[in-house]
Amino acid sequence: MQKFDTKVQHLKYKVLREVARNAFNDTLLENFSEIPKVIMPNKEPTMRCCVYKERAIITERMKIAMGGDKSNPNVIEVMPIACDECPMGGYEVTDSCRGCIAKRCSDVCPVGAISFDKNHHAHIDKEKCVNCGKCARACQFSAIHNNMRPCQSACKVNAITINEDQSAAINDEKCIACGACVYRCPFGAIMDKSYIMDVINMIKASRRSGSKLYAIVAPAIASQFSYAKLGQVVSGIKELGFTDVKEVALGADMVALKEAKELSEKGKLTSSCCPAFVSYIEKNFPALTDYISHNLSPMAELGKFIKEQDPDAKVVFIGPCTAKKAEIKKDSVRPYIDSVLTFEELQALFDSRNIDITVLAEDELNDASFYGRIFAHSGGLTGAAARALEEQGIDFQVIPATCSGVDECKLALLKLSKNVLKENFIEGMICEGGCINGNGCLTHMGDKAKAKVDAHAKQANESIKVTVGEAKI
Repeated sequence: MQKFDTKVQHLKYKVLREVARNAFNDTLLENFSEIPKVIMPNKEPTMRCCVYKERAIITERMKIAMGGDKSNPNVIEVMPIACDECPMGGYEVTDSCRGCIAKRCSDVCPVGAISFDKNHHAHIDKEKCVNCGKCARACQFSAIHNNMRPCQSACKVNAITINEDQSAAINDEKCIACGACVYRCPFGAIMDKSYIMDVINMIKASRRSGSKLYAIVAPAIASQFSYAKLGQVVSGIKELGFTDVKEVALGADMVALKEAKELSEKGKLTSSCCPAFVSYIEKNFPALTDYISHNLSPMAELGKFIKEQDPDAKVVFIGPCTAKKAEIKKDSVRPYIDSVLTFEELQALFDSRNIDITVLAEDELNDASFYGRIFAHSGGLTGAAARALEEQGIDFQVIPATCSGVDECKLALLKLSKNVLKENFIEGMICEGGCINGNGCLTHMGDKAKAKVDAHAKQANESIKVTVGEAKI
């Protein structure tokens, strides 16, 4: 039964599972040094030069699984000890170079970094090269290739650089915490901080005091845990010790009603549901921040709703998004959401308590409308906004720019900045395809994931106003 896309995810899961198991049993400090041996019991290495380095890397993973470097504000961390196997990167001349007479590569190089040997083959001086790529574009033999590291290639906001020791480094001023580098690094040298310890402490406190602990689950959950039924996943969350489970899609319904009204009043708007998209605007298009919807995200909106009715309750978001871990640090969100788990971390929690969700009875998850649930994929918010305008009797036509991935978001925002954007609503999702392809997912199934979310959505009421009006905890 394959629960993850990659072996890197599986290793991350095993670390989270063992940290959680020991935290629940109050043996974490006692067994801290033994956990790497539990995960890597054999004397022969499986991935690295020696088993001792493998265990040292696991120890670093454990630290991030326990909350990571408190002095580092970013929720994404690099483990330098694990980041030593990738090539230098940058532009290289391959064997396809024919030593041609034209020498266009040299002609276009702005810094004189290209020289030629006695066979007229080109060579690039790394000390001079500024990685502009002009030589690669000029070469008619496609003989110059950019050996960009996977983490750098995954990061569409250019937040990753390479240190002198050749390990990756993250520029916090550019990073939007999307987690693309975490998922794409083939050596697992980059990891998102886990708040799993905080959640375990909340579960224990709830059991002792009887206070309520709510899990609010993102609509993308319908596309995950494919080996079990959704109702069994809900039962498993309650088995962990959560008092109740609510759909963030209900918060999406609330946001749709408010955001549609705000759009009609302002005339032009960008969505506020994807925290990585909001961060991208703030860091790359600061002049456009006034266009960002002033509404909370569905996660924060639902957390606020719960805490208004029960101020002593604790609320934990469970979803596919690493950027949510950064969002809860915002002053506008901190009062409403106490912690965040990814679907990867939820699986680790299940197995740390030996909870086999496939044998559990199905529980209900029936809080939201069709439109709230389809927020999980690109285009869902636009559909919900149009329906919300209709239900509120507001005469305004949504003309959407539905943006999936950084490149599409960047293009729409550039047009908006130059006042040439024809559309009046930018629905931005940094993960391509939307939350169903978030980097905290167990698996990434593309169209299959969308179909599962849509099937779950079709079981719900189609009236947003009715759903919100009947909401209760």
